[in-house]
Order: sequence, then structure tokens, then C-alpha cells
Amino acid sequence: MPTPRTGIGVDAHPLVEGVPLHLAGLLWPDEPAGCSGHSDGDVVAHACCDALLSAAGLGDLGVAVGVDRVEWAGASGVSLLTHCAGLVRHQGFEIANAAVQLIANRPQLGERRAEAEAALSAAMGAPVNLAATTTDGMGLTGRGEGIAAIATALLLQP
Repeated sequence: MPTPRTGIGVDAHPLVEGVPLHLAGLLWPDEPAGCSGHSDGDVVAHACCDALLSAAGLGDLGVAVGVDRVEWAGASGVSLLTHCAGLVRHQGFEIANAAVQLIANRPQLGERRAEAEAALSAAMGAPVNLAATTTDGMGLTGRGEGIAAIATALLLQP
């Protein structure tokens, strides 16, 4: 019987006016600000990466594709997620699923939730469930200064 392994990932990035918003594997063209970062700043995809790597005992996104590696500069969150899922599978794990909570005032996830889940699931090669919440005006997400995400992943080890 396979042994289950769980991991948690957290990511947060500041919002910058005029930067495109890439979030949950999608471009949000109507948003006035996007997340700054070495890659596209997709906090949802990055949190999923960290959850996968954590569950497999492979460190975190900084270890896997650190900011010192120029080949990952500007990379999309889905390409990072695909890469991290590959690292995890290379270690012999099966990815069962991931769940991720977006913490932000905007964008409103509602109408694009299924599209985002499909993009993340395709990148990871396993089901990803996405939910969203706000912090009711508290903290960096509540003040609209940034966006954050928390993810969990379940791996199975033969």
C-alpha cells in the first residue's frame, strides 16, 4: 500500500501597477496591477510548487529554480509547476492532488475558477482545487498591496 505524504506551500508577492497579472495559470488582462517577481509572480502556482516539493522532501521553489538561475527569469507559473511536478515524479512519487487558497481582494475568481483549475491541473498532471478568500481589509492583501496563496499537496510513495 502506498504511503501518503503531505506538503504545504505559501507564496506572496507585492502588486505593481502596470505589470500584467498572471495568477492561477491565467492572464488577467483587466487587472491594473500584477505581482512582481523573478518569474511571472503567479503566487497560486508557486504555492503549489512549494507544496509538492515539501511533500517530497525536496526543499522549496528557491532550491528548485532559485532567482540565481537566469533560465527561469520571467518563467510562467505553469511551467514552474510542470517542472516541479516532474522533479517529484522523478523521485518516485505519484501526485494525488493539491488544494490551494488564494488570498486577495482582486481578481474575483468566480467565473474563471474552472479555467484556472484546468490550467493548474494540466500543469501538475493531477487534480488541483482552487478556492479564494479575502482578509477583510487586514494585512498586505487586505490593503491591496499584494496577493498570497497557501497550498497543500498529497503525494503517494510506493
